[in-house]
Amino acid sequence: MEIIILAIIVIVIIFGARKIPEIARAMGRAGGEFKKGQQDAQRELATEAEKPSEERHKLEAAAKALGIDVAGKNETQIREEMRRKLGESSV
Repeated sequence: MEIIILAIIVIVIIFGARKIPEIARAMGRAGGEFKKGQQDAQRELATEAEKPSEERHKLEAAAKALGIDVAGKNETQIREEMRRKLGESSV
C-alpha cells in the first residue's frame, strides 16, 4: 500500500495533477487494445488449428488414389501406409 501511495506522489510530481486523468485514460485504452489483440490472436490460432492444411488435403488425395482409407489416421500413419502400399506394388 505504501508503494502505491509513493508511486502516485511521484506521478503527480512528474506529470502534474492535470495530466493524471489523461494518462489513466491512455493506459486504459492501451490495456483494452492489448486484450482485444490477444483475443483476436487466440481466436485465429483456434480456427487455424481446426482447419486441415493444404498439405493434409494433398496427402489424403494421394492416399485415396492408392485405395487407402484415411479416416481416423494422422499424417504419419497415412504416410506409412502409403509406403507399404507403394512397396507392395513395386515388387
